[in-house]
Amino acid sequence: MARIAHSLLDGAKEQLWAELRLDVRDPRVLAAMASVPRERFLPEDLRPYAYDNRPLPIGHGQTISQPLIVAMMTEALQLTGDEKVLEVGTGSGYQAAILAELAAEVVTVERVAALAESSAALLAELGYDNVRVQVAGETLGWPEEAPYDGIIVTAGAPQVPRILLDQLTAGGRLVIPVGARDVQELLLVSNAGHGLTSRRLGPCRFVPLVGSGAWPTADVGYPSF
Repeated sequence: MARIAHSLLDGAKEQLWAELRLDVRDPRVLAAMASVPRERFLPEDLRPYAYDNRPLPIGHGQTISQPLIVAMMTEALQLTGDEKVLEVGTGSGYQAAILAELAAEVVTVERVAALAESSAALLAELGYDNVRVQVAGETLGWPEEAPYDGIIVTAGAPQVPRILLDQLTAGGRLVIPVGARDVQELLLVSNAGHGLTSRRLGPCRFVPLVGSGAWPTADVGYPSF
């Protein structure tokens, strides 16, 4: 049975990589996606679906993002390997693992302490020693270690929070879903030398981002990123 399960996963992987190559051009991003075992970041009963191109629940009202969205957000940062990157919303730790394959340092913050603990343990087990997982406070991001060359936000905000822009380096990039609580537009905001520029990357749907400059906790109804 284990052999059959591995064979099914391998087939699903091949189908997923074929789909990703249609939209993702950066070979380093594709290689990172291929090297990180997505099934390890899922509850046991959902592992057979690890390479479906869709989000999946991970508990605590949170999800692991659709692989295509992970790849698109990562590609938008244009990482070369020397960067320090912030992820807002660790969740399962999967996006942090992808970033760790491509950047020098990754700081990732999570509002749900149980998820922060489990993802930190898994990332350490998988050998990602360039990732630091922090339990988030009331301030969005992690200003203690700013500035960052890139920031990825894995939750939807009503607008681009100024406090996250303030944590970017000159020339840094922020990828964030912005819009209503149930549907957003993925934005790439660049901190160019002459000011901020933004570009739309396409529609998406994320859990709500909670904190100052985002959704109030009372509006969301559960601890969330």
